[in-house]
Amino acid sequence: MLTVKNLTIEPLLQKVNFSVQPGEIVTLMGPSGSGKSTLFAWMVGALSDDFRAHGELWLNDRQCEKLPVARRGIGILFQDALLFEHFSVGQNLLLALPAHIKGSARAEAVHRALDSAGLGGFFRSDPATLSGGERARVSLLRALLAQPQALLLDEPFSRLDKALRISFRAWVFAQVRALKIPVVLVTHDEDDIPPAGQVIQLSDWQ
Repeated sequence: MLTVKNLTIEPLLQKVNFSVQPGEIVTLMGPSGSGKSTLFAWMVGALSDDFRAHGELWLNDRQCEKLPVARRGIGILFQDALLFEHFSVGQNLLLALPAHIKGSARAEAVHRALDSAGLGGFFRSDPATLSGGERARVSLLRALLAQPQALLLDEPFSRLDKALRISFRAWVFAQVRALKIPVVLVTHDEDDIPPAGQVIQLSDWQ
């Protein structure tokens, strides 16, 4: 479970409290400038020195807000794929794998992931040749291959056309639910909210 307790980020947010169960997708909504990206930055450990934060972050009974980024176990997926263009698709994904996966098992894990996303045969592809939907899928695979204990989705569907957005969104939700990890989604679009999902308005904390 992912839990934010009594968080204040001056001057944006006050007394933020919410919990996300394994396999649950909680949606945060609010206008631009309301603090969504700043909240995510605090959760992953990359908050700018321009802000002062006080509060607790718990993940699976482990307090995390004072841990370095690499030890928090929280992945994040942005609206831009942010792939390394000088690496192949497969090399981008290999970089995400934890160090304890060794030898041939690393390439095997990447090939399985690509197959699961309908991208079999893309291991050696140049990221520049990918469509928007293909880049989005590779970006999510990279986030999941890192084996996060929780995942933050920062408007990951906003740059996709409507038809692709619908299919990719359904695929993302199915992937994270199958892994049974807590997920926090930030979006401006009500269509992105999972059916029967919990929705939190950032204005409640301002």
